[in-house]
Amino acid sequence: MEPRPPLPPFTEETARQKIQLAEDAWNSKDSERISKAYTFDSEWRNRAEFINGRSEIIAFLNRKWNLELNYKLKKEYWAHTENRIAVRFVYEYHDQQGQWHRAYGNENWEFDSNGLMTKRYASINDLKINESDRKLT
Repeated sequence: MEPRPPLPPFTEETARQKIQLAEDAWNSKDSERISKAYTFDSEWRNRAEFINGRSEIIAFLNRKWNLELNYKLKKEYWAHTENRIAVRFVYEYHDQQGQWHRAYGNENWEFDSNGLMTKRYASINDLKINESDRKLT
């Protein structure tokens, strides 16, 4: 597998770089591109859903963005160790009925030596908002 820099062990600077790369990729809403940052057998917990491997990641992301329209995400550094990064995030979207939502959450990431994410555990809470209350545009 081709390395995905920055590679572990992470410093605060390289952890922040990894987070920005993830934010940029997710905001592209390109499921194929995003999936390449994960190992072939990557394990996810996203809310109450368990996802395993790139093909399930792609299917999950495609479903997500068919339901979460005009999606915009911001990720923030929380902490790191040698091969793990903790992230806080917020994203906004509207559903197919036009109701806007803001989602808040935390992610725990673990990486292999090539810089590919092997584990992603996300805890997320949603809040209905008015379009006028959006913070991410």
